[in-house]
Order: sequence, then C-alpha cells, then structure tokens
Amino acid sequence: MESFDELLERSTRVHGHIRAGQVIGVRLSMIGLEAIGIQDPRGLDRKKLYVLVEIDRCATDAIQSVTGCSLGKRSMRWIDYGVMAATFVNLESGKAVRIVAREESRELSKKYCPEIEGKYPRQLAAYKIMPQEELFTLEEVKVVIPKEDMPGRPIKRVQCESCGDWVQDCRDVVKDGQRLCRGCANGKYYQPLH
Repeated sequence: MESFDELLERSTRVHGHIRAGQVIGVRLSMIGLEAIGIQDPRGLDRKKLYVLVEIDRCATDAIQSVTGCSLGKRSMRWIDYGVMAATFVNLESGKAVRIVAREESRELSKKYCPEIEGKYPRQLAAYKIMPQEELFTLEEVKVVIPKEDMPGRPIKRVQCESCGDWVQDCRDVVKDGQRLCRGCANGKYYQPLH
C-alpha cells in the first residue's frame, strides 16, 4: 500500500481540498485494511473488500480514495448514522472491524499542536501525528451482508405497478397486493412539477 502522505494527496485530489476529516479517513482506512488482512485494496484484494461508512462527510471521500470502494461498485454502503465511523469487511475471511473517530481527539489536538491557533488547522496537523489509540476506537465485529447488497450483477429486477420504474436488488415493496418501488409505497423524496 502507498504511504500515508501519498494516500492523503490522492484523497485531497478526489475531495477537492484538504480537511481534518480526510486525515481521519485515510488513517482509519489504513488501520482497517491492516486489521482485516487486506494489502492491495485497489488491486488484487479489491473483490475481497466491503466497507460500510456511517457518515457522509470528508472522511468518506478519503475512505473511498484509499480503498477503491464505492457506492457504484456496490463495495461501499452508506449507513446513515451520522457517526464518524466505518466498518471494514474481508469478504473472503469474514473478518470485520469497526473503527470510530474519538470525539476527545478534537480537544487532544491542543496537546499535539498547541502552537497552532485555529482549531481546524490544529486538528488537521494533530490528527497526522496523534497515536492511533487517542484518535480511534477499534472493535472486531460480525457483519452479515445480505446477498442483495453484495457487489455484482443485480439479482432481481421488478417493475413498479404504480409508476413503472424498474426496481433492482429486492428494494421493491408489496403493499395492498401491489409490487411497488419504495417511493410509491412510502412517499417520494421529490414532487413532480407536472
């Protein structure tokens, strides 16, 4: 795997600018990959890796840039918990770890870079050098990934009986005897203008 600095540079290009969350995402990814035995996530090991991210912030872009996992490849899944955390799963061995960025690290950044006045620049610098155990908590976990969420071709396609949209991978809903998309069954996030 590339060095931390190379991975952070890639993350910065992907994200468009650098933030402390990217440092967290790169370090979190490096730790997670090592913990589950993935050495070449963008190459030889790419089909063995699955990542669940719990936040839609800078760290997620960093995780994607380091691991090569993405929503479009179905090797990354967003679980909307709003927690700066990610779970790395080795699909071959079943080994999985969940890593959470510790909230206390924000305040601890003062210990590592007291000469930097602004909290965001201080956190950016401190997160690069803080010991892993002060920045993260790590726990081994078990993750069961349903077959309809696994990478690969869609396992099923069904047409919504209300709007006609095609629904893939068991995301359809049966309501009042009709097979529907989730929007027709539960309400859409948008409203048509016509």
